[in-house]
Amino acid sequence: MPLSVPALRYLAAAIPLRMAGEGARVALVVIAVDRADSVPLGALFVAASLAPSVIAAPLIGVALDRSRAPRRLMVVSGLITAVAFVMTGFFDPLPARLVIIALLASGATIPAFMGGLSSFAADIMPGRPADAYAQDALAYNVGGVVGPAIAAGAIAAGSSQWAIWLLAIGAAAGSAVMATMPIPARPLRTEPVSILTDVRMGLTHLVRHRPLANATLAGTLTQLGSGAIPVAAVAIALERTGGIAAAGWIVTALAIGGLAGALVSSVWSTARWQPQHVMLVGFAVTGIFSAIAAFDIGYPATLLAVGISGLTIAPAVASLLLIRREESPPEVRSQVFTVGAALRISTEAIGAGVAGIFASSGAFALMLFVAAGWLVSAAILFWYPPAGAFDAPEKVPS
Repeated sequence: MPLSVPALRYLAAAIPLRMAGEGARVALVVIAVDRADSVPLGALFVAASLAPSVIAAPLIGVALDRSRAPRRLMVVSGLITAVAFVMTGFFDPLPARLVIIALLASGATIPAFMGGLSSFAADIMPGRPADAYAQDALAYNVGGVVGPAIAAGAIAAGSSQWAIWLLAIGAAAGSAVMATMPIPARPLRTEPVSILTDVRMGLTHLVRHRPLANATLAGTLTQLGSGAIPVAAVAIALERTGGIAAAGWIVTALAIGGLAGALVSSVWSTARWQPQHVMLVGFAVTGIFSAIAAFDIGYPATLLAVGISGLTIAPAVASLLLIRREESPPEVRSQVFTVGAALRISTEAIGAGVAGIFASSGAFALMLFVAAGWLVSAAILFWYPPAGAFDAPEKVPS
């Protein structure tokens, strides 16, 4: 399946933006340690860049659903992130409080291009929606690999400042490409409603519409394992190799597996299968091989198991995105995407926190926790309701 010009342009916009978001989690901690010798401050920087998205996601989604120029909102959000990262690079002399304010602004607008852009993917890329979301999942995977790699490379070269500035350049470049993309607005409403009513309608549909609620719950719980895997990798490295350096290769194996799966699914369509079935199988495979990696099967075999566990993540995520589109009316579609993305980000943070608290439990327990997140999510999909047209969101008087 050759890539169309719209698909190539979409990837050229989405990858740098998502690269910036993923790489910042590494660069923000390092610049705080480098300039202020403070890991807690680095954690505060990361929290400031992520936490507002949970609160802002419904409002950003409503803004995109209502806007006659959604592209403009997404471009501005990317530029806000770029400016925030440039300011962070000037931390010390810039005071920490000013950097935190800039990162809070970035965190509040990031749902526009992390979840919001995905809600328009099938409108931007012609053809089957399943193929469009395979490309979107590829953008997430490439960004998740390249962003931290760029940050790590700049840090290894001795410049935490350039680590965050390179990510700022990525956010600005992605925004510039996005400014050239035709992104159609949602159909005009037949009857006006207030913003709060819009938020209520979207959240009600997300919770009460069973296909969407089931897929959202399953897709969210997987992130417990995603958040815990870096901590589990450290435990595996210490127990099975006697050194912490091997932890990086475990995380790299997962990333390579995920990227390989994304590349395959972007050229070999999964549209022939029901998306909930792709999610179920994908999550189950990831969970099973994560559980295998929990056992002391030797470091090389552990690397192989973790790599295989990553192969099915991208097609499963692409199917999750497809369900969000198919089971959401246009009036609340962007809101469903932005809230869904925010839930996954916050749950990943919870997974990392839980793993950190129980870090002394050992590699076996930590990897079982990783596996449990994926396997429970797969089990939830056994209760995915029969196919049917979605119900319109509840109309609440304004």
